[in-house]
Amino acid sequence: MYMLKAAGVVGTILAILALVLTLLKQIIAFIAFITGAIKLFIILAFVVVIVAVGLMVVRSFRSDRKNKS
Repeated sequence: MYMLKAAGVVGTILAILALVLTLLKQIIAFIAFITGAIKLFIILAFVVVIVAVGLMVVRSFRSDRKNKS
């Protein structure tokens, strides 16, 4: 009878440990996903800035050509 109680306690501790490890694994995966999303957002922001600067340069050249004519 005492062996069953001991196995029950050990089994409970092992089950809780497995749940905590699974939770930590999921939290790490979530943090990795959020980090990847932030990196993608930063890259997209730089692309938008570069395209905007390029459009401003092209518009400036066009307006200079119109003014000279």
